[in-house]
Amino acid sequence: MSKKIALVPLDLAQLTIQPLTQQTWAAFENLFGENGACGGCWCMFWHMKRSEFDSSKGQGNRKMMADRVSRGEVPGLLAFLGEQAVGWVAVEPRSAYQALERSRSLAPVDELPIWSIPCFFVDKRYRKQGLTTWLIREAARYAFNQGAPAVEAYPVVYEGGKASDTFYYTGKISAFEKAGFTEVARPSKTKSIMRFHK
Repeated sequence: MSKKIALVPLDLAQLTIQPLTQQTWAAFENLFGENGACGGCWCMFWHMKRSEFDSSKGQGNRKMMADRVSRGEVPGLLAFLGEQAVGWVAVEPRSAYQALERSRSLAPVDELPIWSIPCFFVDKRYRKQGLTTWLIREAARYAFNQGAPAVEAYPVVYEGGKASDTFYYTGKISAFEKAGFTEVARPSKTKSIMRFHK
């Protein structure tokens, strides 16, 4: 039986947002831990073919993410509480995500060069306190500052509306609604496409 993690009260007003860069890489590594957030992902799932992802889980994915950052790419943003990263949101142009580009169920709804928010990771101690919605707002603001005409997301819909926190890596519909997103498509019973326009 896994040990229950005690939540630490979080004041969202104390948070700051920073892009993932070489300067913030150590904090990113610390947040993701030995498991690379979940199952050795290191937030590379959306960037490659499934077979490639499976074969590089763990240190392979970590190295690929580190290489991206060392080249000056910004794959997403970190929420900081003081010097500690407590949350992560991936946000880039949709075209950066190979898995999205190949997806039939999450095919583009129009020709807009939108940005995407495909996943999150929040420190277990700070979950269920509004941090995901805070990250969504900051990611949208960042994308708009980079010239995005709209920002899109792909929360999964679970039967009964409940699942383990691990399965909500794409975010919950309710969190996006609180941030001003609206559903623009429901490709299947379990998949939603939500969007926020500038």
